[in-house]
Amino acid sequence: MESVQVAFWVVAVLVVLAVLFDFMNGFHDAANSIATVVSTGVLKPQQAVLFAAFFNVIAVAFFQLKVAATIGKGIVDPGVVDHHVIFGALIGAICWNVITWWYGIPSSSSHALIGGIVGAVIAKSGAGALVAGGVGKTVLFIFLSPLLGFLLGSILMVIVAWVFRRSSPLRVDNWFRRLQLVSAGLYSLGHGGNDAQKTIGLIWMLLVASGYAAAADKAPPSWVIWVCYTAIGMGTMFGGWRIVQTMGQKITKLKPVGGFCAETGGAITLFLATALGVPVSTTHTITGAIVGVGSVQRASAVRWGVAGNIVWAWIFTIPASAFVAGVCYWVSFSLF
Repeated sequence: MESVQVAFWVVAVLVVLAVLFDFMNGFHDAANSIATVVSTGVLKPQQAVLFAAFFNVIAVAFFQLKVAATIGKGIVDPGVVDHHVIFGALIGAICWNVITWWYGIPSSSSHALIGGIVGAVIAKSGAGALVAGGVGKTVLFIFLSPLLGFLLGSILMVIVAWVFRRSSPLRVDNWFRRLQLVSAGLYSLGHGGNDAQKTIGLIWMLLVASGYAAAADKAPPSWVIWVCYTAIGMGTMFGGWRIVQTMGQKITKLKPVGGFCAETGGAITLFLATALGVPVSTTHTITGAIVGVGSVQRASAVRWGVAGNIVWAWIFTIPASAFVAGVCYWVSFSLF
């Protein structure tokens, strides 16, 4: 009886840690949802974070839990997961998030978490415990999500430029100030729908591994779903202000029409990935869309040096978080 009680408190602490990561995910990625709408002056920062947080939370009603299933059962063999693995994965992801937030680098919370899971599992059981299909699909979308964002953002920009070619700049600006509220809402909906499910999948994996949920369950407990969606919304509401400037102005200067095209292209990409059950990076997606919009105007409109630094952060995210997670797994296993 005593061992069960200890296990319960271990699980409870890890659930709290996972919810903290979910909050940090929203905090870290808030700029992805609000940077364009703030930088174009459509909403003030305080309004934008409340707006984005609302759509993050109501995403619970719009998406199936396919991404949660991928994280919970499709990245690593669930049979090797224990509380040490979850601890290592969370600490690895949180450490990388804190580092990149501090330096204002829009890296991926999603890939930090996946890197953490992979690193902790490899430290325990080796690479053979990884599910090749799930890892491969996730790695593929590291490249596909920004590419899709780039293509959709640039295509939409070209279409809009052609449709409104005879309209005055003032009229176009007025129209897209209104339309950008729609595109920002859709992007925040996709952000909540994809990112909250990653933490849902992790907690689900923990509950199954610790015996508090059955492996045959087709969905995690409802309280897990609501807590994770609320946590990411709260994180967005508090906002990641260090990253707003990078996303909104340092890559390229945006006007409302550009913000609309970038957010819409990013939202379409997120909706598609979530429907396919692929955990993608909202950071990668919106950055690709912003670069696509800027490059349509002219190649020199994009500050390629800033974009290049962001790409380097993407490349290092999974191995860096995996390394920290592996070390934390061994520390946890050795001490507890």
